[in-house]
Amino acid sequence: MANFQEKITFIWDLADLLRGAYKRNEYQKVILPFTVLKRFDSVLSDSKKTVLESYNKYKEQFENKEHLLLDAAKDKNGKSLGFYNYSKYDFKTLLQDPEHIEQNLIHYIDSFSKNVQDIFENFKIKIQIEKLAKTNRLFILIKKFSESKIDLHPDVVSNHEMGTIFEELTRRFAEQSNEEAGDHFTPRDVVELMTKLMFIENGVHLTKKDLIKTIYDPACGTGGMLSSCKNFVTQINDTVDIVLFGQELNDEIYAICKADMLIKGEDANNIQGPLSTLSEDQFSNGKYDYIISNPPYGTKWEADQDEIEKEAEKGFEGRFGAGLPRINDGQLLFLQHMISKMKVKEKSRIAVITNGSPLFTGDAGSGESNIRKWIIEHDYIESIIALPKQMFYKTDIGTYIWILTNEKPTERVGKIQLIDATSKFKKMRKSLGKKRQYLSEEDIKEILEYYDDFKPSMDVKIFDKEEFGYAKVVVERPLQLNYQVNDERLENLYSYSAFAKFAESKKSDPEEKLKEEEEGKAKQDEIINALKTVGDKLYKNWDEFETKVKNALKELKLSPAFVKNIILKLSEHDETAEYVVDAKGKKQADSNLRDSEKIPLKEDIQEYFDREVKPYYSNAWMDRKKDKIGYELNFTQYFYKYVPPRDLDKIEADIKKVVGEIDKLVKEDVE
Repeated sequence: MANFQEKITFIWDLADLLRGAYKRNEYQKVILPFTVLKRFDSVLSDSKKTVLESYNKYKEQFENKEHLLLDAAKDKNGKSLGFYNYSKYDFKTLLQDPEHIEQNLIHYIDSFSKNVQDIFENFKIKIQIEKLAKTNRLFILIKKFSESKIDLHPDVVSNHEMGTIFEELTRRFAEQSNEEAGDHFTPRDVVELMTKLMFIENGVHLTKKDLIKTIYDPACGTGGMLSSCKNFVTQINDTVDIVLFGQELNDEIYAICKADMLIKGEDANNIQGPLSTLSEDQFSNGKYDYIISNPPYGTKWEADQDEIEKEAEKGFEGRFGAGLPRINDGQLLFLQHMISKMKVKEKSRIAVITNGSPLFTGDAGSGESNIRKWIIEHDYIESIIALPKQMFYKTDIGTYIWILTNEKPTERVGKIQLIDATSKFKKMRKSLGKKRQYLSEEDIKEILEYYDDFKPSMDVKIFDKEEFGYAKVVVERPLQLNYQVNDERLENLYSYSAFAKFAESKKSDPEEKLKEEEEGKAKQDEIINALKTVGDKLYKNWDEFETKVKNALKELKLSPAFVKNIILKLSEHDETAEYVVDAKGKKQADSNLRDSEKIPLKEDIQEYFDREVKPYYSNAWMDRKKDKIGYELNFTQYFYKYVPPRDLDKIEADIKKVVGEIDKLVKEDVE
């Protein structure tokens, strides 16, 4: 494209006009919507006259002229544009009436078709127009956008080229305001790797003619991932008809994405928002060939809770049948949502970024573990790649790319490949927010080779999917207690809520309250005095001590549960004491000694118990009724690298050096 960089630089430099009136991270609120407006103005110029004639001809006859105006709005080759504007104004005529430029520009924007008005409403362009007019910048900005250097007519700048310009501007602004960028803009190097991973084993299938492929992003941001995927497929086979779909929650980011799609000639109706995908899925019946996304990390789904819980009640007829994660992180909800969008009888592939939480947070039986269990048992996961830290604008934590599919190649069936790519990066010359590292072409190539070779190595592990599952088995040990009535143990009674409540009152009247509390304290004293009649002998048999306590308290008419809790408060663990048994002679478990074992699914549970537990606790047993199956993918466990401790002599030398420096400082202070 001729003067490609010049056009980008010219538009970028227009932000200088905003200095003083806007903060640096607000420039995009003006430059991006006005760039879109200028492009639409240029595209509509070929049929401007025809659209005006149609509007003036039918404005009194038809209340709804939408289809007539859409038919009139065409490019020079007669192809429908998919949007229109029936205002007499354009960028040139707006300049002819400087005194009324604000009102005329508002009229111009209100004359667009609904799909374009939706874009500018979410850009909040009218707020910016008012602000620009008040600060005397509106006229000069329109004038600058009208200069020949920024001719955006399709004869000069094709849809693809315009999309590239817009993407570049979006990227620059995102990097400049990196506090917000991390939520909506994924760095290009990461997008490139995700795209290639998603398509790597589909290259051959995409070479056929007359293919139609759908790509979907449920948290599409500015649309960068969708565009990357389309560009990748087009390079393989430009005859493939790629249809893009996306949904975005943030209003301005949604406007950027939808505008970008319209600019490129895509069907902008396939970009929906600003709405939450989790609670207001706008493609409820959609199934797609490829699904790619970078959903938000660690974001609460509390605002969507009611709708999500209703959806979960549908089971697998809905999107969240596998379970719900904790309220403070919706990543596994997005993952389930994406899986629900895979085709049923055709192959679909997913590429998604998460942080470490969805891999291992949540114990067996939790929502997170149950979701992982469902995903792994259905053999959806092909590979998970651990990325280097400091790869994103807003966070420097570790992140992971998941590659999932509903139709694995034969050699991958029942297998999960883990790739440790944490060392594959280059340092950036200048940090962008928290992004201090990037993936070079060599890094990306090496990671793709790891994936494609499907061979174990130092950085690649391949496991049977069952490797990540475990049975959480409850291990019990018998209750053994000694019992004694003494002052120290009697104090424990006050930690028993039912005993403590005797001396509490909810009466509002002060006199009645005091009276009730005094009566309660007298009741406590009565119980304690009765217990003291048992004496201070140490007992090691529950039944014997229970008989003594019941006899001492029989006149007080306390419930069996109350008496049992008193006995427990007067007891201590004692491995020399007799076992506490129930009426049938069954040993009772000590809840304070209760433990659990995570036993790999591949192991025999009884053999594991006999080997790992019995030698240390001969009287322990398993309560198999409480078994829970859990799944977790802990990268550290599989890629642990032992780092030997420093030599003791060196540590000692360093300590002596520091001590010497401290002594020297102390002497100087004394002198």
